[in-house]
Amino acid sequence: MEFTEAYKQTGPCCFSPNARYIAVAVDYRLVIRDTLSFKVVQLFSCLDKISYIEWALDSEYILCGLYKRPMIQAWSLAQPEWTCKIDEGPAGIAYARWSPDSRHILTTSDFQLRLTVWSLLNTACVHVQWPKHPSKGVSFTKDGQFAAICTRRDCKDYINLLSCHTWEIMGVFAVDTLDLADIEWSPDDSAIVIWDSPLEYKVLIYSPDGRCLYKYQAYESALGVKSVSWSPCGQFLAVGSYDQMLRVLNHLTWKTFAEFMHLSTVRAPCCAAVFKEVDEPLLLDMSELSLSDDFAEGNNDEGHIRVRYEVTEMPINLPFQKPPVDKPNPKQGIGLMSWSNNSQYICTRNDSMPSILWIWDIRHLELAAILVQKDPIRAAVWDPTCTRLVVCTGSSHLYMWTPGGAYCVSIPPQPQFSIVDLKWNSDGSCLLLKDKELFCCAAVAVLPESSEYSSDD
Repeated sequence: MEFTEAYKQTGPCCFSPNARYIAVAVDYRLVIRDTLSFKVVQLFSCLDKISYIEWALDSEYILCGLYKRPMIQAWSLAQPEWTCKIDEGPAGIAYARWSPDSRHILTTSDFQLRLTVWSLLNTACVHVQWPKHPSKGVSFTKDGQFAAICTRRDCKDYINLLSCHTWEIMGVFAVDTLDLADIEWSPDDSAIVIWDSPLEYKVLIYSPDGRCLYKYQAYESALGVKSVSWSPCGQFLAVGSYDQMLRVLNHLTWKTFAEFMHLSTVRAPCCAAVFKEVDEPLLLDMSELSLSDDFAEGNNDEGHIRVRYEVTEMPINLPFQKPPVDKPNPKQGIGLMSWSNNSQYICTRNDSMPSILWIWDIRHLELAAILVQKDPIRAAVWDPTCTRLVVCTGSSHLYMWTPGGAYCVSIPPQPQFSIVDLKWNSDGSCLLLKDKELFCCAAVAVLPESSEYSSDD
């Protein structure tokens, strides 16, 4: 892996959908860099500190959320002199997003009073009253033809289907939820999944015409759904729950075909590989070097340590944190969940075991690997082009897993560079590593599916 030098950032950083650019917020400035040369290709000045950035799908436009004002500014890479400013006045702006056609911006006002669709082609705008959530509760079909927007009125949740061409409401139907949490179209646009708040375990599958295809409820009278994710192929729906279990439904009958438990003790006959992060001191023999006394004294007490994975035998006891029963939002259940690009693997983190990453093999319905880290896992992202998982824990190391093994990589740009977030670009050639105040990128070699790595690589 080759790393760029570290650059300053004060907020969001993200790649353009075409993988050619990276946008970085530096206070009130928006810096656009080329992902190959890392030269600055555009520099835009906003009216306040940038809280949020999002690229349009065609990579020609980018919006900046200035939520302290509150205001939205949009910019064009092809026409740097063009600008757009959206201000909702007293209603405020809580969130903004692009439409799939890259020519409309959807904003949600404070207190969820209304959702507004703003056109960049003319001055027309469309309002949808009472959106359910500021940032959640809106999902577009993969072909960009329709939008599903959750609303709430008269203590009832509704789904509004809008055409993304005319922005007319094509249909409205009520859903059987107490307090709808979120919504997502299936990858093939044939169904919509809706799940309830944690207080009620309920996952509902609806057809676009409003028919309820299936209602899934694993248990009652306990905290319910924490995370939901479609597989990229669209054949599986993963549901992570507060009971520390991952359940996977199929897209034909919507029945559960796999239930994976996250136990604090893993025993045989489980054949998963367990990779444990360990420190290994580097022994440097300086006896034959002519060094001054000051230099030798200053380095004797400095421990030179490298990090590596150690394969651990079964059984193994994993560190477990029991959440307090008298506090809200307990740190338990499946809080992180991500599918591999080929839908064969899914990684999960049980929040009561924050330093453990579980990797499940859906094809064989078994646990493939466990990564035991020293620190809580901050992010885990799959390579969009191959079966490679990259993990960060707030340390100065990257942790990678492939079906052939796991390994650790040290980050050279800065001695105190702590990786708190990760992002791939769309073609898998570049990986963004984010520190609290800096960021750098790593050029990653394309990994053949048959390639095998070891912890010594």
